[in-house]
Amino acid sequence: MNSVRSPIAAALARRDFPGRLIARSAGVDSGKADGFVHEIMEEIGIDMSVHTPHTMDELVATRFDLVVTLSDDAKQAVAGRNLEVAAIEHWPMDDPTLVEGSRQVKLDAYRALREALDKRIRDRIAALLAGGSQIS
Repeated sequence: MNSVRSPIAAALARRDFPGRLIARSAGVDSGKADGFVHEIMEEIGIDMSVHTPHTMDELVATRFDLVVTLSDDAKQAVAGRNLEVAAIEHWPMDDPTLVEGSRQVKLDAYRALREALDKRIRDRIAALLAGGSQIS
């Protein structure tokens, strides 16, 4: 719903590689901004208050160097679109909204997602930008 995983990933990519890539996020379905996302991203100095969830239907561009899907439904939705894409990668990530427990337990799940995404983005995009890992 473009409210948790994808917006976090896009914001991290923009922070980690400023001016070196264009990172956008879009969901399969429409959703609402997530307060826990705002909180855990603020912890690392990223303001998500300006994020407005978008769906894939709202995408203007149809040509991409790399599309990364983070959920199984996104993977299927991307495959069903007429996009010009050099590479599609699926990085399955747990949905922290499904975690039950105290507020702290939920925030920890969001933080774990943030850290997992940041590591994956740094590793993959750095290699890609350095030419060490070609899109195929």
